[in-house]
Amino acid sequence: MLLRIAVQAKGRLYDETMSFLGESDIKLSVMKRSLLVQSSNFPIEVLFLRDDDIPQSVATGVADIGIVGENEYVEKNENAEIIKRLGFSKCRLSLAIPKDIEYPGVQWFEGRKIATSYPGILSTFLKTQEVNSEIHVITGSVEVAPGIGLADAIFDIVSSGSTLVSNRLKEVEVVMKSEALLIGNRNLCAEKKEILKELLFRMDAVKTAEDKKYVLMNAPKERLEEIIQVLPGMKSPTVMPLAQEGWCSVHTVLDEKCFWEIIGKLKSLGAEGILVLPIEKMIL
Repeated sequence: MLLRIAVQAKGRLYDETMSFLGESDIKLSVMKRSLLVQSSNFPIEVLFLRDDDIPQSVATGVADIGIVGENEYVEKNENAEIIKRLGFSKCRLSLAIPKDIEYPGVQWFEGRKIATSYPGILSTFLKTQEVNSEIHVITGSVEVAPGIGLADAIFDIVSSGSTLVSNRLKEVEVVMKSEALLIGNRNLCAEKKEILKELLFRMDAVKTAEDKKYVLMNAPKERLEEIIQVLPGMKSPTVMPLAQEGWCSVHTVLDEKCFWEIIGKLKSLGAEGILVLPIEKMIL
């Protein structure tokens, strides 16, 4: 039995999803124009679809699970459950207007025409703000709409913001933040749930290792207690004696966010020969 996962056929989310599956040791040989590809080392097959077709395919059982942007999941409002937030392909859905226009607040949109590919999310937002706007649905390059007189403003995905700048637009309201989600059909059989459990185990190992470094150092025994105090490792560090009298080797895991601050403290306490290694996977 195979677990079928729906994945975006191209674009940024495709690239990051395939990289994530690779890091989870799911081996796939993807050919151009492939619609369905089976893994050579795991009971899973990948179905490549348009991103906006993924929520429905999972909800109806065409696929068992899927990786999709939160923006598409919310917009389509299909009966599929969120299994896991994946933390990549982050972006936001925002309202943007021509850069030279002064923006006094959300009431600016009253009576104006807004171009978007996300009418559902936009309509809900406008209702909560008690603003009446004309929503013009576009599939494709939404950002050009104000420049050609098709709309007064746009509601679209923003990541770096460079596309807005190149079209002389400015972001004025962030409506929702989005990231990649792993979603699932609500009626998976027991066998497929077991395969999913193993897949989640692998994914968790990859996510846990993100932004973590394995650190080894030589430390003077007389300062060992002080050194251990500054290490916020996941558990007590590993300490091993060295051949040189009065010294030991300390091994631990550090989060990259606080890495340089801690390394500075370790050096001031006499730690030497500090070796830093990347971590591919971490199983807790």
